[in-house]
Amino acid sequence: MGSADDHDEYAKLVRGMNPPRVVIDNDASDDATVIRVDSVNSHGTLLAVVQVIADLNLVIRKAYFSSDGNWFMDVFNVTDRDGRKILDKPTISYIQTTLEAEDCYYPEVRNTVGIVPSEEYTSIELTGTDRPGLLSEVCAVLAGLKCAVRSAELWTHNTRVAAVVQVTDAATKSSGGGAIVDHARIADISGRLGNLLRGQHGVRAAEAAASLTHKERRLHQMMFEDRDYSAAGAGRPDPRTEVSVTHCAERGYTVVVVRCRDRPKLLFDTVCTITDMGYVVHHGTVSTEHGDGAYQEYYIRHLDGHPVSSDAERRRVVECLEAAVERRTADGLELEVRTDDRAGLLSDITRIFRENGLTIRRAEISSEGGEAVDTFYLSDPQGHPVEPKTIETIRAQIGEATLRVKNNPFVDDGGSSSDVAAGSTAFLFGNLFKFYRPFQSFGLIKLY
Repeated sequence: MGSADDHDEYAKLVRGMNPPRVVIDNDASDDATVIRVDSVNSHGTLLAVVQVIADLNLVIRKAYFSSDGNWFMDVFNVTDRDGRKILDKPTISYIQTTLEAEDCYYPEVRNTVGIVPSEEYTSIELTGTDRPGLLSEVCAVLAGLKCAVRSAELWTHNTRVAAVVQVTDAATKSSGGGAIVDHARIADISGRLGNLLRGQHGVRAAEAAASLTHKERRLHQMMFEDRDYSAAGAGRPDPRTEVSVTHCAERGYTVVVVRCRDRPKLLFDTVCTITDMGYVVHHGTVSTEHGDGAYQEYYIRHLDGHPVSSDAERRRVVECLEAAVERRTADGLELEVRTDDRAGLLSDITRIFRENGLTIRRAEISSEGGEAVDTFYLSDPQGHPVEPKTIETIRAQIGEATLRVKNNPFVDDGGSSSDVAAGSTAFLFGNLFKFYRPFQSFGLIKLY
């Protein structure tokens, strides 16, 4: 029997003889750019390609993928968010270069395993039970420990919460910040966050190191490991989300069909979960349906080549894919805060939300070039609409910032956004709340 090293050398030889081939065609379709990818097949190949497309915020209108033995072929019809073809030459070049690079499909060639050190920032991972005000408490602890939040991605689902937070050392900001390297401080940060979340099942506070794993992929993994799909008190899925799992006896596949409301990065979310569950997608099709619906069909097997074998496993596949569809969604008031960055800014903003009785259901935090751009999805803890007077109070308390309503799914006025400067005397939120309807049930807060 050959050694593992022999197998790795053979795999490298196969990859070297069959490099990925990428064709980007703007003539094959009247209304989309067609991306064709042929490569050696391995577990996670489809996810790697979809991840590149999703990171560019491109919309996959239609897709087909199939593996024949050790060979994999993907075809994607993509547009930008406005429904236009991809004609920007730097974007096309980036797609071509990235998808033809070996480390796109085989991350081991980057010599990265799990969590690795970084000179730029420290990555903190948190999972646990969600509760009102938790994000504000986490931000206050980080600010008190002189950790400046550079970026964060936080999701909540079925009363569970997962967060990946990148912080720099605010104590050395004058010299450029950077990762926290003092082991005593690392232990202190982990300990205090652990105390804050103590008593909550499944809590993890990662030590100060930077994971090069894709943040959104990591969040899926964290919530899957935390069994958010079967959490106690889990609410009913969106009635538009339908997942079926059937056996295709004549071909030895399990057929998975997902129908749900279409949205950005939907394909990434479902493929990520299928991959993390240890299944291989051998064939599949994806398309948009009339209105705003999406249709996905996958022919899957286990890594060992066997199909799904029991009713219990089928139910688990259904639950996990329903969770994958719902984790990223947040049907609340989407409020963007854009302002000059400063120490403790995120802690102050989240404290203001908490003191005004608001729940943050989801948030995306970024800071670049001295500017903070933070997006929050807000409601009250019971899921009721935010009162206009509450928004006015928040506007006054945040101070020198610009507030923008990016999306309000509960209004019938066309959903136009509006910018509101902190010093403005005319507050423009009035009509946006006129047609609010009650929220549906949901999990609570999103952390940082």
